[in-house]
Amino acid sequence: MSDVQRSDVIISGGGLVGQALALALAHHGLSSQVVDPADPLATIAPGFDGRASAIASATWQMFEVLGLADRLAGHGCPIRAIKVSDGVPKENGRSGELDFETGADDPALGTMVENRQLRLALRDALAEAPLARLIMPAQVVDRDIGPHGVTLTLADGARLQAPLLIVAEGRRSPTRDAAGFSIANWSYHHHAMIGAVVHSKPHNRVAHEIFFPSGPFALLPLVDDAQGRHRSAFVWTVAEKDGPGFAKLGERGFVAELEKRAGDLLGKMELVAPRMTYPLGFHHSATIVADRVVLVGDAAHGIHPIAGQGLNLGLRDVAALTEVLVEGARLGLDLGDAALLARYQRWRGLDSLMVSLATDGLTRLFGIPGRTAAAVRRAGLGAVQRLPMLKRFFMDEARGEAGDLPRLLAGAEV
Repeated sequence: MSDVQRSDVIISGGGLVGQALALALAHHGLSSQVVDPADPLATIAPGFDGRASAIASATWQMFEVLGLADRLAGHGCPIRAIKVSDGVPKENGRSGELDFETGADDPALGTMVENRQLRLALRDALAEAPLARLIMPAQVVDRDIGPHGVTLTLADGARLQAPLLIVAEGRRSPTRDAAGFSIANWSYHHHAMIGAVVHSKPHNRVAHEIFFPSGPFALLPLVDDAQGRHRSAFVWTVAEKDGPGFAKLGERGFVAELEKRAGDLLGKMELVAPRMTYPLGFHHSATIVADRVVLVGDAAHGIHPIAGQGLNLGLRDVAALTEVLVEGARLGLDLGDAALLARYQRWRGLDSLMVSLATDGLTRLFGIPGRTAAAVRRAGLGAVQRLPMLKRFFMDEARGEAGDLPRLLAGAEV
């Protein structure tokens, strides 16, 4: 029998959330072993993932504490304004609009970063963090969750042991399902098409979200490429029945459809990142802790990309769980202690549920067809536009600055 390799926690899942958690814990003196079946070289290949993420300003402050912001220098595009409109035209041809704009001295509403750059920054940071050990690729063949700790056995015979197992495996988490967590889930019967384009007009650091009857369409500003060409990411939602047809379009036809929906916002477009299509659904775990097991990120909650909060929700989990575990360790507590984990459940359970339900409600509101529904949406957009306090509330939500913030999201050490 091989020797047991011990750490403060085991993290099952080495995606963005799992690696960010390992880095945050290592930064505060806690050791982790991160297990994932993916080949890390494949995940940073240019063609692996064409996605980009809007990092909320509060999350960016955590990146500054952890040293990730410096590693992302030159790769992040601050979002200085968000323009929201209803794609259903009024009788006079105009649609309802809502603008969120920051002042010159205000923090950005968020920062757009390509997921590949996030992975590269995390890889480099973890390479300099001796308390974080990445075991990738690796297959888990046995999980023993007992009253005194957790032991994972890998396909090569290695055994990992810790008082706590943190599950960061994403939406289809086998460990979560095997542990018996109760999940509410449903499909939106829509597909999201994502990618990136270069375009002839500058985006001026403005994000656009247009709500068409078939689903939301977003253009999100990226930094210019090495040739100085203007770039934006797109998230284009279409009905489930139309997804395969759009996916089969050739590049010229697909770009023509993109330009039709964008109007003249960004001018002529050209695809510069792999197109990806995936089905959209909602899921939320009734609880996020069990005996010596904790859920973070998409293993705990999966939401519609309508508000760009999916990754930020997972990184809020990272900040809160880091604070709970670090403070528990300072008190000499067992990191798998039920009372300690209950604090994480109280802290993150309600917040993640409220964001999930708000996003779901927004998705359903803007998906109702017909001119009457469109008139209601325009009235709502107009009300927010005219009321400064309500507008400030939504801007704080976009920045991730609402609610009971963990210290890392306020830019402070735990």
